[in-house]
Amino acid sequence: MSRMHIRDIMDRDGRTISFEFFPPATNTAAAALETRLEQFAALKPSFVSVTYGGGGSTRARTHELVLRLQDRGLLDPVPHLTCMCHSRADIAEVLERYARAGISNLLGLRGDMPREAADVAETDYQHAADLVSHIVEFNESGAHPDGRGFGIGVAGFPEGHPDTPNQLVHMNHLKAKVDAGADWITTQLFADNGHFTDWRERCELAGIDVPIVAGIMPITSLATMNRMANLAAGMTFPAKLQRRLMRHQDDAASIEQIGIQWAVEQCNDLLDMGVAGIHFYTLNRSDATKRIFEALGAGTSADLQ
Repeated sequence: MSRMHIRDIMDRDGRTISFEFFPPATNTAAAALETRLEQFAALKPSFVSVTYGGGGSTRARTHELVLRLQDRGLLDPVPHLTCMCHSRADIAEVLERYARAGISNLLGLRGDMPREAADVAETDYQHAADLVSHIVEFNESGAHPDGRGFGIGVAGFPEGHPDTPNQLVHMNHLKAKVDAGADWITTQLFADNGHFTDWRERCELAGIDVPIVAGIMPITSLATMNRMANLAAGMTFPAKLQRRLMRHQDDAASIEQIGIQWAVEQCNDLLDMGVAGIHFYTLNRSDATKRIFEALGAGTSADLQ
């Protein structure tokens, strides 16, 4: 069953509301996610993305989850596709498989080098823009059932990327991905909207005119905050947020409430400024996402569009 191209989704929804999953590593984790899928589906997101480990380390599990979501028809899956440590033949195989399955959109990423890998030269791709160009070539070949081919998303980093501390060079890399054919940008998670708004203005100055979807992940514990810091190296946690957390650092329930409330404040601000979309990093757990929706007065994503 073919799903909707991202351009059609954006035309339908105006503002996209989306979730991110990661492929479960164990049967227990897979069963837990399975029980939550209907809870996520009840929120009616525009789409859900599925991560792909560095160097393709979760390749088989990513494909399995994407195709299961596709077959169930509850949620529209957008698989991540990383190119680090991959050959063009590897990527062509993945594109052909997803095209046959009727997957309509991909998030094209460079990805991280696996810890055990040492030689970057083993890959056919040095930058995400190279992967975007390859996907565009595939689209132009007519191998996808949709004449437009795959919709292509790419990543944006409002607080910079650790591999490219020079922000001017970093913006050039983002512009190269868009110029290569990206349809939209989903940002890395951030906790300070000021960084996002300034970065979005700099994107406009650079001539980047595709929709930019803001990535949000609520703090549900101090351990989660540390994980967020690892996921988004260089991420800033505002002093105001840290003070709130420190006042209740021995109370897990209060920490979770503070984190969810902060995410709600972020979302309200983003909605007020007319953001093109909000992407929730869920860690495969529906509770925090549902609580954010409730605090925003939304029964489904349609109430936020």
